Amino acid sequence: MQLFHQLFENNRRWAEGMRASDPEYFERRSARQEPHFLFIGGHDSRIPSEAITGTRPGEVLMHRNIGNQVHPSDFNTLSVIEYAVEQLDVRHIVISGHYGCGGIKAAMDDMGHGLLDHWLHVVRELRLRHADELNALSDDQSREDRLVELNVVKQVFQLARTPIIQRAWSRGKRPLIHGMVYDVHDGLLRPLVSGLCDAATLATAHTKPVKSYVSELVHDGDTTT
Repeated sequence: MQLFHQLFENNRRWAEGMRASDPEYFERRSARQEPHFLFIGGHDSRIPSEAITGTRPGEVLMHRNIGNQVHPSDFNTLSVIEYAVEQLDVRHIVISGHYGCGGIKAAMDDMGHGLLDHWLHVVRELRLRHADELNALSDDQSREDRLVELNVVKQVFQLARTPIIQRAWSRGKRPLIHGMVYDVHDGLLRPLVSGLCDAATLATAHTKPVKSYVSELVHDGDTTT
């Protein structure tokens, strides 16, 4: 129970510190939320999205699931995306994977993880589709890390094809969609694909060899922030 009670003490100190540095902070934030970003990331307690991006509460709307998936039949994730796009008018949506992902590790194994095996069927398909590339890598860790990257790119494309995003793009080049990977070993974010904002940038990105996404970005020239 000591750890549980410590949460409240930590919260009290944080709130006092925020009021001391900005007396009107909570009054402004309580009126409405206006996040610039929707982050779709994995379930991992080592990745505090606001801390690693240097953003403040209210600037990032975070949604997590195992393996940072965007399933066309996952109404939970789709509802979050629709709310972020239609109601909050977020400028950017980020698919954020991370090295050392337990979901990806499970997808590399044989079946035997219960419901998780059903949830990760897209990742398993990716593993099979890119078997030649993965098998050419020197060790299991390299193969796992590469599958993390392939999965991020796949989820970016799945997100971009949803009716929610297609409707939003028909009204203008917003939101911009990006994919990145967080490295738990050094704390750095690494971009994989960036700046998808319409059918043209999506088509261009989709024709690129998937292996190129580690070193190149897809830019649309838009400087919207």
